[in-house]
Amino acid sequence: MSEMSRAEADDASCIERSRRDPEVFAEVFRKHAPDITRYVTRRLGDDAADDVVAETFLTAFRQRDGYDLSHRSARPWLYGIATNLMRRHVRTEVRQLRLVQRTGVDSVTASFSERSDERLSAEASGRRLAGALAALPKGHRDALLLVAWGGLSYLEVSEALNIRLGTVQSRINRARGKLRKELGGINPLATISEEPLCE
Repeated sequence: MSEMSRAEADDASCIERSRRDPEVFAEVFRKHAPDITRYVTRRLGDDAADDVVAETFLTAFRQRDGYDLSHRSARPWLYGIATNLMRRHVRTEVRQLRLVQRTGVDSVTASFSERSDERLSAEASGRRLAGALAALPKGHRDALLLVAWGGLSYLEVSEALNIRLGTVQSRINRARGKLRKELGGINPLATISEEPLCE
């Protein structure tokens, strides 16, 4: 079992212990806050992200008694909470994407990843991509970005969004098709993946 798998497998027992000793929940925060922060910042920008991330962990803390301990990893649960909270910020997200579309500058990606030939080639289509992402229906954008930027599997997205696996697959396939058409045949997941963020 990898170090990451051991860490994730520990979430349920940590949450269970936190029901008796609330301070233990800080372990869940320390483990997952950096990834949740990058994901939310990537979607909403710095200003709204701080509030959403804080509210995500506050909501998780308050709902920890209802957490299903059969789910050893809290990742999908936390991404689901964050995604639900971001629904209040749809305009902010679309504004963020439109800003990247206009300027071609994505300060979040630049600050969290190293440049490579593949990244530079992806940036060449960044403006069109940002506009195409902004035009996607919210549910399709959520599913696609949880995979591409959150690093979740389709099954984890299903859990995070509380929707059927088939719905996740359908939304992602439709989003990919729309983005591929907008990007002139470029694979949209290769373009928007944030592999350095998932290290």
